[in-house]
Amino acid sequence: MAKSPNNHNKPWSAAEDKQLRQLIRENTPTRVISFKLGRTQEAVYSHAQREGLSLKPVNQSPNKRRK
Repeated sequence: MAKSPNNHNKPWSAAEDKQLRQLIRENTPTRVISFKLGRTQEAVYSHAQREGLSLKPVNQSPNKRRK
């Protein structure tokens, strides 16, 4: 069985919320966010959804075209 992260089942602190918002603004991948916050990717997704935050990258072309 996989090892649980350090913050498993612990409430999100204000500092973690602030860091999550900062990492989302910087378009950090969800996998990296979860590693930095010591949470699972699922926990990051669900908390972001509850907070009304989008994890979609904002500065990428929708067609991923290269010139």
